[in-house]
Amino acid sequence: MPVRELSVDLRKVLGELKLGKLLPTLPERLRQARERKMDPEDVLLLVLGDEVQRRANQRVAVQADRAHLDPDLVFDAWDAAAKVTYDRRLLDDLRTLQFLQRHHHIALMGPVGVGKTMLAHALGHEAVRRGHTVLCLTADKMFARLKGSRLDGTHEAELRRLATVELLIVDDLALKALDVLETNDLYEIVTARHRTASMVVTSNRSPEEWLPMLADPLHAQALVDRFTNNAYDLVVEGESYRKKQKPRPPIA
Repeated sequence: MPVRELSVDLRKVLGELKLGKLLPTLPERLRQARERKMDPEDVLLLVLGDEVQRRANQRVAVQADRAHLDPDLVFDAWDAAAKVTYDRRLLDDLRTLQFLQRHHHIALMGPVGVGKTMLAHALGHEAVRRGHTVLCLTADKMFARLKGSRLDGTHEAELRRLATVELLIVDDLALKALDVLETNDLYEIVTARHRTASMVVTSNRSPEEWLPMLADPLHAQALVDRFTNNAYDLVVEGESYRKKQKPRPPIA
């Protein structure tokens, strides 16, 4: 049965009801309904169900963008054949997001290029889809924002934001030594979130190796102790994932 074009009147009514996003799929849905001789109530449910799903997907996409999550870094894009090793059972458990409900953290550790950032973002997308608030920042960007907030008088508000979001993802922590202000800010964030909200931290170093990278020894010991004793350790080891993305010369 061929697809019929929608009438001008129907298009106008859909526009007035702000249902114009149905237009691309509605003709095909109506064709299917005619072929199957569906009850009008079932047709209405099918069409409106499409719109409900579209709006839900749009809300998730907007929330993920606000959280600074990369749209391409999702579990569906994870290469199961990549030459890396990790605790698959632990990752499966973390994907249930029980750690969020229990206010536990995750330390994602391993060498450069093994997919730590991808896994962190993918967990963030899972959290957004299930209605949790998420914020994802590289450590450098987070500390730069905090330093800037000291200049415009919004430091307390920025710290509060970092302390209260349900899932805070900090990527590439301890790539370089932290100064006194950065160490103090990290201490405040970890302390404020202790047993109240979750963090996912990616690093090339284990938390114990963060100690000499932090400026204040007392704050360093306190924050590392709080974090490590409330965190799952997910270690990813192996060949750099980025080798597969390296451009190759065309085959002659």
